[in-house]
Amino acid sequence: MKKVLALAAVVEAVTGLVLIVYPPIVVRLLCGAEINDSGVIVSRIFGISLVAISVACWPAGGFAQPLCGMLTYTALAALYLIAIGISGYVGILLWPGVVAHAILAFLLGGAYLKQRKSPSA
Repeated sequence: MKKVLALAAVVEAVTGLVLIVYPPIVVRLLCGAEINDSGVIVSRIFGISLVAISVACWPAGGFAQPLCGMLTYTALAALYLIAIGISGYVGILLWPGVVAHAILAFLLGGAYLKQRKSPSA
């Protein structure tokens, strides 16, 4: 079971990384279509999600895994949203989304550090 879970986590992580680095190839291979700028942005967020799912599902077990997965997602999403905002793509919810993800990343990071310091962990 752990080997299958590890394989699935690796496959999803690789797919997520390809989506982050070069989304058009994944969309072309899956859908046979080209994507526009907004499709690239959404595809990269999806890639970040796949990487975070891979972190959360890695078969090491314990409470830290889902916590690390959410921390991975929210921190990377905040950084990516900042990057697209700086590059000029600004929708009405972009900066509130950055703030929300930054706050969540801070809270999840604190929970992770607290969990790691706990002797019962």
